Amino acid sequence: MEILAFGVQADEKPLIERAFGDQEEVRCLDVFLNEDTAPIAAGHEIVSTSVNADHGAAVLEVLAAGGTRMVAQRSTGFNNVDLDTAERLGMTVARVSYYSPYSVAEFAWALAMAVNRRIVRASIRTRDFDFRLDGLMGRDLHGRTAGVLGTGKIGEAFARIAHGFGMRLLGWDVAENPACAELGMRYVPKDELLARSDLITLHVPLMAETRHLIDAAALKSMRDDAILINSSRGGLIDTAALVGELRAGRFAGVGLDVYEAEAGLFFLDKSLEAVEDDTLARLVTFPNVLVTSHQAYYTEDAVGQIVDATVRNVLDYREGRRSENVLVPRS
Repeated sequence: MEILAFGVQADEKPLIERAFGDQEEVRCLDVFLNEDTAPIAAGHEIVSTSVNADHGAAVLEVLAAGGTRMVAQRSTGFNNVDLDTAERLGMTVARVSYYSPYSVAEFAWALAMAVNRRIVRASIRTRDFDFRLDGLMGRDLHGRTAGVLGTGKIGEAFARIAHGFGMRLLGWDVAENPACAELGMRYVPKDELLARSDLITLHVPLMAETRHLIDAAALKSMRDDAILINSSRGGLIDTAALVGELRAGRFAGVGLDVYEAEAGLFFLDKSLEAVEDDTLARLVTFPNVLVTSHQAYYTEDAVGQIVDATVRNVLDYREGRRSENVLVPRS
């Protein structure tokens, strides 16, 4: 029976087809799952979805009515899934609970270096044969303080890179990571971390308790010359409040691989359309801001692990097995 995979990127398609091989027939679509596209899944018992798919109640109802019984999400976060509705409908929902933490940590560090050393602006200038250095001055990160909000696998990987650069480490999380403590990380309250850090990076999941973790008050508590990096989930930052602080001339650099209203924008070509999101349109105009399109996870290693885990989730469903990746049923 054919599996329908939504939101498949061109680079991802051969990996998915090769991973399933002769075990399962899979059809890959570049459209994302939402209320408009959900009817396409009619007759498919299993669908696989991408990180920005809409798994709200209305979408799940359409899937279930069409015969879908299993949703295999190709991502870790599940804030976009209405788990209560899925359980009520008797659907199985699985995610990928683990993939290479280095993919995201290394990209977060790349964002930090890019905004600190003005790499994008320098590259644009040199394409125009403008080789001036005015406005390109950055700072040594060696000897400065990195604040890591969320010290799980990705946060730990980022901390190791920062430690290698000779930075002091501050951490905040619900539980301390012994590996980070061994690097010399000191765990402090969030307010202290924000006030003392030269570089702040976010590696926590998005849930009700963490939405707008970085709100207007948190932004105001940061140093004027701080660097803020978010490669986790856009909803962790109050973007409107961030724009307000940027308009006031604050922050040495902001690197965002995620945006709280990215659904319907990211992973799509909107270059020939008028941008209706005024907040995003303003955000990308700041010279000290770099926005990328949720690509931190996008390495051969990480995507390969995501696809392999998705295949295992499907096979587990077929054979009645349960793993740590299963979100629904919750038992």
